[in-house]
Amino acid sequence: MTQKKSETDPDWQDRLPELAYRVTREHATERPFSHDDFPKTPGTFACLCCGAPLFDQADKFDSGTGWPSFTRPAAPDALGERTDRRLLMTRTEVHCASCEAHLGHVFPDGPAPTGLRYCINGVALKFKPEDTADGDT
Repeated sequence: MTQKKSETDPDWQDRLPELAYRVTREHATERPFSHDDFPKTPGTFACLCCGAPLFDQADKFDSGTGWPSFTRPAAPDALGERTDRRLLMTRTEVHCASCEAHLGHVFPDGPAPTGLRYCINGVALKFKPEDTADGDT
């Protein structure tokens, strides 16, 4: 089971860059194609807020949407889900199970093997190369 981590809203504001705060704590979305490309080397995509491992590089794919996309989380309990009815549509929001940071949404239009597309805000992630995936970077 994932250990819950929490901080106060002012703590998050002090720790995070403005856009990362708006995305992860206020459920905003970064503009498509606005986030720097991540390295294509083996590694793990972790939560920017708490460092929990969320996605593996091997599960990343180019969906053409402008946001990093993945076929599955790094572990079954890495993410939480909520129904999102904003923007006059129903979607499934995904968040970090550890600190509840808003990450993006999951859609049923992804490639094999899962058929899922986890469409994630790049600003909510930090990349840890394989040789440092278990340590701090």
